[in-house]
Amino acid sequence: MKKVDLSKFDNSFFKVGANFLKNSTWYFLNAIIFKSSFFPFYKLKIFLLKIFGSKIGNNVLIKPCVNIKYPWKLEIKNNVWIGENVWIDNLDFIKIGNNVCISQGAILLCGNHNFKKESFDLITGKIIIEDGVWIGAKSFVCPNVICFSHSVLSVNSVANKNLKAYTIYQGNPVKEVRERKIL
Repeated sequence: MKKVDLSKFDNSFFKVGANFLKNSTWYFLNAIIFKSSFFPFYKLKIFLLKIFGSKIGNNVLIKPCVNIKYPWKLEIKNNVWIGENVWIDNLDFIKIGNNVCISQGAILLCGNHNFKKESFDLITGKIIIEDGVWIGAKSFVCPNVICFSHSVLSVNSVANKNLKAYTIYQGNPVKEVRERKIL
């Protein structure tokens, strides 16, 4: 029976999408400003994200202690709230629609590994979060998942498949709980 051999791991195919200087500069700014609990200034965060290639709409609030891997692979529309300790691990592109709430401690995870391969190859996939979606606290959204319009991922749940519009999901893996009705 074959075994995993991490000495064979090779992700040289993976392109960060920025040169060394841009990537290194972002690494330090992310650590000092975004991941810090001592830096609550939303407008400066938005300004920096735009300078580094993010497409950011109006009225976006990014709380302290948010980790964003690669801003040039991020699009956020209008009226979006991103809570404390959110991790946007965007090894691939993430698109966040209008009026989205990503609650504290949530993780948007665009990368994984192929556990079937001896070399444990890197796998990446996009995440799309459409308008009106709520990602609950301490929840995970996995690669290649679309959270369709106004879906809800309940607290501490794992979205490893697409979430239907106006549907509430819960659990690990997620299961449909009920329809979302907005009054």
